[in-house]
Amino acid sequence: MVILYPKGNDSDDCLSLYLYAGDLSIFPNDWSIFANFNLALINQVYSQKTITKGYEHQFSESRPDYGCHDFIPLVEFNNASSGFIVNDTCIVEVEIAVRKHEHVNQVDPAVCSEIIEHVASDGEVVDFKSFGKIEKAFIPLLDEVCSLHPSLIDCQQKRSRRFTEWAFTALGQVLHFLKSRKVKDMNADACSHLQALWEKLQTFNFELTWLQPHIRSALSMKSYIEKAQELKTMKENLATLEMETKSLKEKIFTAEVDLEIARRHLAKGLEERDLDAELAYGVP
Repeated sequence: MVILYPKGNDSDDCLSLYLYAGDLSIFPNDWSIFANFNLALINQVYSQKTITKGYEHQFSESRPDYGCHDFIPLVEFNNASSGFIVNDTCIVEVEIAVRKHEHVNQVDPAVCSEIIEHVASDGEVVDFKSFGKIEKAFIPLLDEVCSLHPSLIDCQQKRSRRFTEWAFTALGQVLHFLKSRKVKDMNADACSHLQALWEKLQTFNFELTWLQPHIRSALSMKSYIEKAQELKTMKENLATLEMETKSLKEKIFTAEVDLEIARRHLAKGLEERDLDAELAYGVP
């Protein structure tokens, strides 16, 4: 799992980036694994400016994460023209090579690529039930669901503070998305964003059966929006055809009036002159 601190960790002016072993509960007792890995912050505009840094670390239950607290200055990272953030999204790629050791419980190697949402660097964070610093906007939402679903708290009691901070931040992101979006907002991009948030949240092993129906409903809004847009387009086309029909009817009515006038003039002209009369030449 890749962990990104958009405001820095142990550093106020640099982006912090770490590789974390993931859900420690699935590992065997006294597990340990040595890994060489690369963390790459992808430049989505200028590929040659992608930043890649290599590390090696002995991952274990007591030291499950490793990385860099000053990966890139925040000024450069947050600069809209730098190319690291596009559409509020940055991309981090990880390449891992695992070295096996004898007499040590092993974890399978992996190569992964993860897209991490960029959280605004000026967002205020506060402590949430001693589980870590969470964005202030998420706190009322987390309080509400945790009171209704105590298992959300219970399942994180034995986790490290860093892990629970990530976990409740991920939950807060999903809740905030659902709270702040309207049906009309659920276009393809919004659905993709929600799907990515949901998949990230599921890695923290919360019991989320209560939330899953709401996620499915929100994701299904894409087809509803598409059908609503099709209906809107059909209504607009119908309105255009009605206007064109009205215009044609007016032209037909005008043409019919002109035709009737022409017929009357023609009939009057025929009545005023005897077509069978002689032409005459001035002699009685």
